[in-house]
Amino acid sequence: MTRSPETVRPSGLRARIVSIAESQTGYQTDPQGTYCNKYSAYWHSGEADCGNANLDEEWCADFAAWVWKQAGAEVNYGYVNGDLNGAAASFYEWGVAKGTWHPVGSGYVPQPGDVAVYGLNTTDMVAAHVAIVIGYQPGDRGPTAINGDGDLTAFSIVEVQTDEYLAAARNAAGPPLSGYVAPSHVR
Repeated sequence: MTRSPETVRPSGLRARIVSIAESQTGYQTDPQGTYCNKYSAYWHSGEADCGNANLDEEWCADFAAWVWKQAGAEVNYGYVNGDLNGAAASFYEWGVAKGTWHPVGSGYVPQPGDVAVYGLNTTDMVAAHVAIVIGYQPGDRGPTAINGDGDLTAFSIVEVQTDEYLAAARNAAGPPLSGYVAPSHVR
């Protein structure tokens, strides 16, 4: 299913993921100018140096895992291979383990609710960024995506970017899109 973000709406789990991700647009870290955020705090991941209930770490993967969890997707948050965690590459590992990883160039059309992975290096098992797919326009190089810990319009904010084939970055070209991970329902 290829969709225009304005016309066709996903259903079920994918619709819940999109709705929850969109509801967080505009959230910024607290204090501003830090990585102190509520998504990492939800997972009890990061440093407790924020002066509030937030925890401090880069949080794009924590945001994506939180959105999937709130929507009812299968999320095992931890540090065993195949678990999701604060590392962007954990989505790649999870997708490979679940059979839902789709590399760029495979012919896969991104679906709302997928997680887009950017700057994947499988040799070092690192990735630069992840974002929640909310749509895809045929002919675009990347999806329309909600970025947790985005850096396009402001520092460390939840924001939307269209045709995101490079990770959100204000002052430089970010790492390229590597592929997509599809969610699965809680069993």
